[in-house]
Amino acid sequence: MNYYERAVELKDEIIENRRYFHTNAEVGLDMPKAKAYVMKKLAEYGLEPKECGYGVTATVGRPGKVILLRADMDALPMPEESGEAFACPTGAQAHACGHDFHAAMLLTAAKMLKENEAELEGTVKFMFQPAEETFEGSKNMIENGILENPPVDAALAYHVAPGKMPIGIYMYNDSGTMMFSVDGFRIIIKGKGSHGAYPQNSIDPINIGVHVYLALEALIARETNPEKSCVMTVGHFEAGSAPNIIPETAVLEGTIRTNDTEQRELLVRRMKEVAQKTAEAYGGSVEIEMISEVPPLICDPKMTDEIAGYMKDMNIPGAMPYPGAAASASEDFAVIAEKVPSVFMYLSAGYLDERGSYPAHNPKVQFNEDVCPIGASSYAHCATEWLKNHH
Repeated sequence: MNYYERAVELKDEIIENRRYFHTNAEVGLDMPKAKAYVMKKLAEYGLEPKECGYGVTATVGRPGKVILLRADMDALPMPEESGEAFACPTGAQAHACGHDFHAAMLLTAAKMLKENEAELEGTVKFMFQPAEETFEGSKNMIENGILENPPVDAALAYHVAPGKMPIGIYMYNDSGTMMFSVDGFRIIIKGKGSHGAYPQNSIDPINIGVHVYLALEALIARETNPEKSCVMTVGHFEAGSAPNIIPETAVLEGTIRTNDTEQRELLVRRMKEVAQKTAEAYGGSVEIEMISEVPPLICDPKMTDEIAGYMKDMNIPGAMPYPGAAASASEDFAVIAEKVPSVFMYLSAGYLDERGSYPAHNPKVQFNEDVCPIGASSYAHCATEWLKNHH
């Protein structure tokens, strides 16, 4: 089967599925609409879908090597201002990262692979994952057996990317870290509340929080290796309810990201030490919760080159390789890649001229739906060829 030609024939169906996910955007682990829709569509296509934790899985093919194809399907907790006729109407969820594309493309890949099942020389396993944005989905599905029964030998994932590059660019990294680790943290500072007119009677958690924040900034400037890439961001600082009350507690939440394992371990350890010692210096205390722990995304070099070769062989109009891609963002597919040889690629879904240059995670972002057949066919073609060469 020529998967690209077949995906072009199915383009309207891919777009219809994509727009369903987009309009009915859901966030987090519990995504009942998306799960039900995926299971319904897979059943229509002749597969036997099953729940796997909060996600959905299915298989196609015959006994042999197993390649996992993964698509995330969760949205972001934010309003949408894209102007699309199919925009999410809730004002609280938005597919501003493109995961609606991933789910729709993998559905069509499943349909095509089922149509071509007799030619498969092994098993393709599908992973429709929730909660990538909160870095919970992969771990949840791993805990519920996604890499077992049958055991997975390799994995592949795609991610659409808005930008100034034309449609058809496929971006990958076969020689280093592709995406940063992410360790999300919550620092709960405990002090002693009092009347704002009598600060001497308090242990001010806001004051402690400010000093913790400044001390964390210094970790990047003075303790990390400048030859490595490290980012620490505190994106949430919350305390108090009135201007004349010193509160009991304050909360800081943030992320640590790096492309280096040693720097990751250093920053996580020092974040905890600095928060604890700073709070103690001002008479308070802290509780620290890790809200995400995802390693750097490092793709298998040999498999990455192999998949890039399969992409080239598809002869998609305008398709071009872009090796050496790297980003300081994070991706919980890294949890899969840590366990089995894996490949992660970006597919360019560039802007239409009138849409403007809004990036992912912006409420106004729009993606070009011309990428849909490329993504669906890439999933199916690369899985088929990998099984052929590894049976």
